[in-house]
Amino acid sequence: MDWQFLLENWPVRLVAVVLIVAAWIDGKELRVPNWITFPMVLSGLVYTTWVGGLEGFGFGMWGMTVGLLTLLPLYAVGGMGAGDVKLMAGIGAWLGATVTWYVFCVSVIVGAVMAVGMVLWRKSWEKHYNNFMMILAEFIVIKKPAELYKIAAERKPDMLLLPYGIPICIGSIGYFLYTGMI
Repeated sequence: MDWQFLLENWPVRLVAVVLIVAAWIDGKELRVPNWITFPMVLSGLVYTTWVGGLEGFGFGMWGMTVGLLTLLPLYAVGGMGAGDVKLMAGIGAWLGATVTWYVFCVSVIVGAVMAVGMVLWRKSWEKHYNNFMMILAEFIVIKKPAELYKIAAERKPDMLLLPYGIPICIGSIGYFLYTGMI
């Protein structure tokens, strides 16, 4: 076996393995635990600093910030779990802002396809379409994240929940493969 192949671009491979574990747990428990996300973020910042010094630290911090900012607005209004947000931050800490942004974009597409597929599978299109329109109207009218979060928390038991760690994983690894990173 060519061990050199495994060592090529090992940070991307490591992130991919962490994403697979996170997606598996999220699929089972509907949460991405802190014991995955916090070490991922911290080790990414340590790695980028070790490789690039102060500039590497800035690279990792900017990536982490972009990762946080991609999903934080959805978290603020109750549409996303904190673990998903921290998972994106971990990707950013390891791989930087540009990769994180593209991974986010692909993950949004994967998540949308999965959500539509879940709704069609359960034959509940009308219910979820009406929920979507109600949520959209709330965004337009209410505009206060704390109030939107409270409303979302009340509605959550009746909603079809998508464990978003799975689209993040699929979107990320798909992007890594498409771009030749792994």
